[in-house]
Amino acid sequence: MTYNIKQCTEKQLPEIMAIFNDSILNSTSLYDYKIRTMDRMNAWYSDKQKGNYPLMGIFENNDTLLGFATYGPFRVQPAYKYSVEHSVYVRADQRGQGLGKTLLLEIIKKAEEQDYHVLIGAIDADNEVSIMLHEKEGFVFCGIIKQAGYKFGKWLDLALYQLILKTPENPVEDN
Repeated sequence: MTYNIKQCTEKQLPEIMAIFNDSILNSTSLYDYKIRTMDRMNAWYSDKQKGNYPLMGIFENNDTLLGFATYGPFRVQPAYKYSVEHSVYVRADQRGQGLGKTLLLEIIKKAEEQDYHVLIGAIDADNEVSIMLHEKEGFVFCGIIKQAGYKFGKWLDLALYQLILKTPENPVEDN
């Protein structure tokens, strides 16, 4: 099957919300309790637009969204401006086909194009598939925050991974 990768628009927000909500209800890939609403999705999308953060989708030929990847600020202080925390989500019925890898590689490319220096992945420590994907693509384990979250009646450990990029060529200290 052939896939298209392109920037998502507001049109995809219901599909993105469905992917998020499935992750909230059925996994520990998102440390959230309440499903997303369209109001929250609209605010989230607006933040992506304001920050000039990519929201890349992978689509079937009929324009059905199969997964998406994005990033946003790691921390708000100006010295962190070259670091971003990324997310990759694939629809539950599409996992295991390499779509996550395709999306991760796309988001790495976008980060380089935008002159970021560090991509950070905060991954549930029991999510072996995501951890293996990140390690295969050069991400390095940085540590675990023990019992960082609580969901489904148990404490969750958060594993941190990073990929250091060659960009930017000339970093500066201004805001």
